[in-house]
Amino acid sequence: MKFEIYCDEVNPDVLTSQNPSARYLMIGSLWLPVELRQEIKLKIHELRQLHQAWGEIKWGKASPNKQGFYAALIDLFVNYGDNLRFRCIAVDRTHLNLALHDNDGELGFYKFYYQLLHHWIQDCNIYRIFCDIKSNREPKRLHILARCLSRANLSSTIESIQSLPSHEVVLIQLCDLLLGAASSRINQTLQDGTVKALLVQQLELALGHTLMPTIKAEEKFNIFKIRLQGGW
Repeated sequence: MKFEIYCDEVNPDVLTSQNPSARYLMIGSLWLPVELRQEIKLKIHELRQLHQAWGEIKWGKASPNKQGFYAALIDLFVNYGDNLRFRCIAVDRTHLNLALHDNDGELGFYKFYYQLLHHWIQDCNIYRIFCDIKSNREPKRLHILARCLSRANLSSTIESIQSLPSHEVVLIQLCDLLLGAASSRINQTLQDGTVKALLVQQLELALGHTLMPTIKAEEKFNIFKIRLQGGW
């Protein structure tokens, strides 16, 4: 089968700043069969019309006037079942040793990107990956990531990895919304009674569990909290 993966990140300064904005860097990915892409985009467009909600979808823009629209987007994600899946990786800055990444935060970032994607790529499938555009010091990072994924998954095909501006790609925006919800739990930034708290509660109720690190086999909403210091 052919699949597409739409990716975004939050708190990338964890790897580069002496005073990062959060404890956990998180990178998210939205996975879907390619034949569902247009159908899902059309449904999001219909929800925009219904709620008169135009402009970029972003977790950071969750507000009372967008609550109905964002709640409908969460319902859309949930209602597609296993045909629309989300996976993110959480990287704890307090356990991070950049010396293992040549003291290069950018290199470390793409190593974690690899860990996010590699473990969900399955044999005999074809994948196209779309990342939010990012200004890299080393311009070949995505090419190297594609090559590493291809060599590690010889029975599948990594057809392409592209970086695109998120404001033009609604499925990257949907990934941002889901990633923001996960990050708000993992980084403990939710405030009771806010729109964001209500959206997270809605998602958790639909999933049947709180947003917390999951086992690898969790297929609908997978949160991979990487153990940088080893252990069981």
